[in-house]
Amino acid sequence: MAPTRMNVLVYSDIGSTVDSVRHCLYTLRELLSPTYAVIPVSGDQIIKEPWPSSCAAVVFPGGADKGYCRTLNGEGNRRIRRFVEAGGIYIGFCAGGYYGSGKCEFEVGNRLLEVIGDRELAFFPGIDRGGAFPGFVYNSEKGARAAELQVNKTALSSGAVPNVFRSYYNGGGVFVDAAKHRNKGVEILASYTEDLAVDAGEGAAAAVYCKVGAGAALLTGPHPEFVFCGKPIDDWSLMKPRFAAAKMEKKEDVPGFQHIIDVLAGDEKHRTDFMKACLTKLGLSVTEEQNVPSLSHIHLSSLQASKTSELLRSLKEIVTSEEGEEYIEDDNDKFHIIKRSVWSLGSLYQALPSLLKDEKTDHDTGSGSDKDGIADYNTITKEVLVHELDHPTIEDTPYFDHESYYNNVSLFNTATPGAQSSFGHHLLYGEVLTSTNTLLEKNTQLLRRLPTGFTAVATSQLAGRGRGSNVWVSPPGSLMFSIVIRHPMSLMQQAPVVFVQYLAALAIIEGVKSCDKDLYKDIPIRLKWPNDIYALNPARAASTSFSITDTANESIKSTINQDQYIKIGGILVNSHYNAQDYIAVCGIGLNLSNNAPTTSLNALLPFLPTQTTQTPPPPLAPEKLLASILTSFDRLYTRFLRTGFDDHFLDMYYAHWLHQDQTITLEAEEGQPRARIRGLSQDYGLLVAEEVEEVVGRAGEWRGTGRLWKLQSDSNSFDFFRGLVRRKL
Repeated sequence: MAPTRMNVLVYSDIGSTVDSVRHCLYTLRELLSPTYAVIPVSGDQIIKEPWPSSCAAVVFPGGADKGYCRTLNGEGNRRIRRFVEAGGIYIGFCAGGYYGSGKCEFEVGNRLLEVIGDRELAFFPGIDRGGAFPGFVYNSEKGARAAELQVNKTALSSGAVPNVFRSYYNGGGVFVDAAKHRNKGVEILASYTEDLAVDAGEGAAAAVYCKVGAGAALLTGPHPEFVFCGKPIDDWSLMKPRFAAAKMEKKEDVPGFQHIIDVLAGDEKHRTDFMKACLTKLGLSVTEEQNVPSLSHIHLSSLQASKTSELLRSLKEIVTSEEGEEYIEDDNDKFHIIKRSVWSLGSLYQALPSLLKDEKTDHDTGSGSDKDGIADYNTITKEVLVHELDHPTIEDTPYFDHESYYNNVSLFNTATPGAQSSFGHHLLYGEVLTSTNTLLEKNTQLLRRLPTGFTAVATSQLAGRGRGSNVWVSPPGSLMFSIVIRHPMSLMQQAPVVFVQYLAALAIIEGVKSCDKDLYKDIPIRLKWPNDIYALNPARAASTSFSITDTANESIKSTINQDQYIKIGGILVNSHYNAQDYIAVCGIGLNLSNNAPTTSLNALLPFLPTQTTQTPPPPLAPEKLLASILTSFDRLYTRFLRTGFDDHFLDMYYAHWLHQDQTITLEAEEGQPRARIRGLSQDYGLLVAEEVEEVVGRAGEWRGTGRLWKLQSDSNSFDFFRGLVRRKL
C-alpha cells in the first residue's frame, strides 16, 4: 500500500472567504482529529508541492469560484483531478460545489452577479445552478436562510442520520438533474424541500456524492460545515469556542436573521450527524467524540532547579511588566511568566487562558477568541509556570513525569561519555501546545537568548509543523519536541549546519535502540532521506510467519515491497543566524503509542524476538525515551563539531537508511533517466545518484554510466515507494 494519507488540505487563497475557511477547518478538525491533520493550503502549494502522496482529501470552502479558477485552472486542476481519480477525495462546499461541477450557472440574467462557464474538475458531470434561493448579496447575510434538507437515508446508511435538518445557506446552487446521472456514479445525499428560484431538473439535489475513478467527491450547495452553538458553553473544561452567530447578528441588520440563527442552533446535532455520515461515506475515519482541546499551561524547569533562575535572568531584557505581572511579548506569541511562589494547584483555574469570556471583557491578554468567536491560538497569551525551587510534580503535569525524565537524563549522561552541551537540561513542557517548533522558532527574541540543548516538549499539539504543506498529526501518544542548537559560524566549513537533520535522525535510532540496555535493540526502524523515520509495518508482520527482525536485518534491495515500511516520525529543522551562530530549531515528532494514522513504536514490540521470559519488553515510556534521544543527540553533535560528518557518521547513517543502491527515476531531468542511489555527499549532505543503463541482452541488469547527480532535500521530494525523485518548483 502507499504511505498512509493523513492530511486534509483546505484551500485558503483567492476566492475563499475567511468565515468559510474557519468554519471548514473547525468542523473537519472536530470530526476527523486525531486521525487526520486538517490544514489550510494556498493555491501555489497545490500547484507546486508534492502533497498528493500524504493527502486524504482536498477541500474547497465557500467564497467565489471564479477566484479558484484564476488560481488553479490548468496544472492545479490537473493535479487535483489526478489525485481524486487515483483514490483521493474532493469536498466542495457552496462555491466549492460550483467549482467541482461540469458547469457553473450562477444568477443568470443578473448583470451584476452572473457567472456562467464550464469547470475543469467536473466531478459532478452536470450543471450546478444557483442561487437556489433569491436575495444573494456578496459579503452579506441578506440572502441567508436556514434551508431545510431532506436526507437520502439509503445513500447515507452509516450511523445516526436525520430524516430532515436545517443547514446554513447563502448563495449555493442545486445540482441539476442529479437523479439522471446515477449511471455515472452520482448519488443524491440530500435534497431541498422548499421551492427553488431556479430550474433544478430532476432531484432538487442539495448535496451529491460522485464516484470518480478510484476516488470520490462530495459537493454541496448549502453549508453543512457551518456551526451555530447558539450561546456560549459554560463548562470551561470543554473549552469549545463560540461561533459566528454572535458576529453575524451584530454585523447584519437583516430582518429575521436572529430567527435563522436560533433555528440552526437548534438543529446542531442533526447537522453534525449528517456531516459525519457524509465523511464516512467518503471513506474517512470519523472521530466519535468531538472535542477540540484547549491550550494548557506551560511548565519551565531545569535538571538543576536553580538553573531555571539563571535562565530567567538571561531573558531579563525582553521581560516587561504590566500591572505587576511579567510578560514576554515576541514575534508570534505572548508569554505570561508566573513564578512558583505566586501560584498553586488551587489557583490554576484563574491562570488558565479563557476562550469563553464575554466579549465586553475580551482583551488581548488572554481570551484568544477572534471577533467571530473561533479560536485563534496564536493570540492566546501562554501561561508559563516557572519552577525555580523544584521540578513539576505528577499533579502539576499528570501526562509527563518530570522526575522520571530528569533522573533518566542524569543516568544516560553518566553512561554516555562525550556529551558536553547539556541537551534537555532545560525543559519547556505543555500538555497541549500549538507547536513546540513554532513556540521556539517563531519567537526570535526568546530564541536568540536560549542555550543549546533547550528543549520544548508537548503531549498534544494543535498545529504541528512539517516540510512544505505537511503537518504531522500530533495526538496524545506521540513524542513531540524541539531542540535549540546554537551552531558556531566559525565551524560552518568543517561542520555544515545542514547535517543537523541527519544527526537528529541518528539520535532517534540510537535513542530508541539503547533506551533500556538491549531490550529494544532489534526494533525495526529506518531512515528515509532526508528527514523521515520509518518502521516495519506491523500489519505485514502479523500476517506472515516470520519474525519481524527477519526483514529488519536484511540489506535493503533496490525494489522494496510497498507495504513493508510505514512512516512513524519526521524531523524539521529551521535556522536563524547572527554574527556568531546559526541558531537551529530541530523539531521531532515520533509516534510512540498512538497507532493512528500509521503505527507506533510500541505496536512493534509484540513482534520482537521473545526474551527469556517469553514476553515482549515493556512499552517505551515518553520520559525515558526523550532522555535517551536527547543524550544521544548531545553526544553525536559534540563529536560532529570536532570531526564534521566524517566516514564514521556516514557508516552509521547507511546502516539504517532505506536507500542504499535503490534504483530511482529522476522525473525532473530530460528523458527521466534511471539512476542508482550511491549515498550522501560529505560537503553539504546532498543525495548522490549515478545514472544507470540496462545491459544489452540482459533484461533487468543495470550498470552505471559514471554520470552523477547531487540532489538537494529542499528542492526534491523522494517518493520512496515508487522510486521517484521529483523536483520541487
